[in-house]
Amino acid sequence: MPQSKLGTYRDRRDFRRSPEPRGEEDASSEWSGDDNPIFVIQKHDASSLHYDVRIEIDGALASWAVPKGPSTDPEEKRLAIQVEDHPLDYADFEGVIEEGYGAGTVLVWDAGPYRNLSTDRDGNDLSVAAARERGRIEVWLEGRKLRGGYAFVRAALGGNEKNWLLVKMRDEGADARRNPVSTEPRSVLSGRTIEEVAGR
Repeated sequence: MPQSKLGTYRDRRDFRRSPEPRGEEDASSEWSGDDNPIFVIQKHDASSLHYDVRIEIDGALASWAVPKGPSTDPEEKRLAIQVEDHPLDYADFEGVIEEGYGAGTVLVWDAGPYRNLSTDRDGNDLSVAAARERGRIEVWLEGRKLRGGYAFVRAALGGNEKNWLLVKMRDEGADARRNPVSTEPRSVLSGRTIEEVAGR
């Protein structure tokens, strides 16, 4: 993986103190397997509780902080703030970041493979990297908690290009009655709650 892809991620962390993975060459994740790329959603109890939604693009995890977490209701548009790419092995990270950037407790809330559904205006297939550049990514998630289509749409709210929206697409996975961020709090990796990961 090109050094520049993880440059911001590494510059913001002191790996002598942080338990987060540095992101080594040829790193993979427990969720890697078949030919499909992976996604992971990490619950992150930092200065404010939020969910980090990450999808694999070209050997790294493109990442968005979603304050309210993902929804299964297509009527709800969730703010998703683009942050720096993370290394693939971050998909397995669960623990406590004691101090510094991102300090707080992290657990793996959902994860699995995904399929790219992105197309251009003429219906031609687009790579996920090209879709991100264009500002609209459509994917099909095969998670333990979330399943179906989701769209990431650059909204530039308040004039900030890092502000996207995460929207559930209308398909069999859509359900306005479900609220998995509140009803399914446990890690799909360890089965623990955020309080148990924190040791509280």
